[in-house]
Amino acid sequence: MNVLLIGSGGREHALAWKLAQSPRLTKLFIAPGNAGTGTLGENVSIDIKNHKAIVQFAKDNAIEFVVVGPDDSLAEGLVDSLKEAHILSFGPSKKAAQLESSKAFAKDFMKRHGIPTAYSETFNVFEDALAYAKTHSLPLVIKADGLALGKGVVIAESITEAEKTLKSFMVDKAFGDSGLSVVIEEFLEGKEISVHAFCDGAVARMFPIARDHKRIGEGNSGLNTGGMGTIAPVEISEALKTEILTTVIEPVLKGMVEEGIPFKGVLFPGIMVTKEGIKVLEFNARFGDPETQSYMRLLASDLLDVMLDCAEGKLSESNIVWRPEYVCTVILASGGYPEKYNSGYVISGLDAVGPETVVFEAGTALSGDVTLTAGGRVLGVSALGKSSEEATKNAYAAVKNVSFDAMYYRKDIGLDWGV
Repeated sequence: MNVLLIGSGGREHALAWKLAQSPRLTKLFIAPGNAGTGTLGENVSIDIKNHKAIVQFAKDNAIEFVVVGPDDSLAEGLVDSLKEAHILSFGPSKKAAQLESSKAFAKDFMKRHGIPTAYSETFNVFEDALAYAKTHSLPLVIKADGLALGKGVVIAESITEAEKTLKSFMVDKAFGDSGLSVVIEEFLEGKEISVHAFCDGAVARMFPIARDHKRIGEGNSGLNTGGMGTIAPVEISEALKTEILTTVIEPVLKGMVEEGIPFKGVLFPGIMVTKEGIKVLEFNARFGDPETQSYMRLLASDLLDVMLDCAEGKLSESNIVWRPEYVCTVILASGGYPEKYNSGYVISGLDAVGPETVVFEAGTALSGDVTLTAGGRVLGVSALGKSSEEATKNAYAAVKNVSFDAMYYRKDIGLDWGV
């Protein structure tokens, strides 16, 4: 089977790494890919926003299955375009992807279907949002309604910070049209976990629980990023897993069917475990990044088989197996990320990390035989271990072998494996 994978980040490198292991795979194409994916298949220079070009490439190259990685491609309806061309794909439709592409839609959906979440209000006018914020207890959470590369969430500790954030989103258009509408919600205290589930529209199969470290600074301080590292599995009780399945995952699938937009692909709710119970922070309609870099190390089953079962509505027949180990993935970023940073630095040590470690590339580019930095999050160093402590130790031991100018990483990924 010829497969086309859409995307160019660390998530796509991890998916390509796992797809390449499938005995069902004939040839893997990645559009546009990065320096890492080019070692696993053929990178293709296509504008992935041009759906007609993707469909034509798929037809010209006998592509039988397309895996859509990025959130914006899903939000723009690439799965719908492929379906119209009778090309099977993995991922939700444009309408189903609204769970991620519109936080206002997601909040309203959760209210309609009784899914636990923080209390919130949605605003389209800056003055109205600011007036509400001034009456709200602090801290408060401000979210850009649309997609913002994981950076459109600010926890405002003061009214001054809230006003600055609202002005940045709604007036200065820091995230373009994505921030013209905002959701303001109560701040939740607890421990955050990342939950993923394969979905075929009716049936869901949960992954092991993971934890993403979103803030740039140690101790979860500073600005939000796309993610500075992940661990899995997070140790939670079977009762809590069951609660997540029955109060979040299954009601989402049921609700989406009732609303005529069944969800296929990966459903990824970020969940806060509070003293009052679990609360959904947000929904993602695709594999997390950098969660995927950890998950692909643990998945023992054939990823292509599982994805096909999701796309074809056969997930009930799928026996998904996960390795019993632990995994820690540490993100190596460009100094200055998530704000201004420089690129073009030579990366050394990629081949010196050891047999139990895989380095997934994200913001990289090739110059001849030399790999250069080409983004904010550059690499994900992913190590296995028989215990959580061993996985963390192995990851940081491997990190010491990799270097580039102005390299930055958090030194506290994996210090808390429980809830």
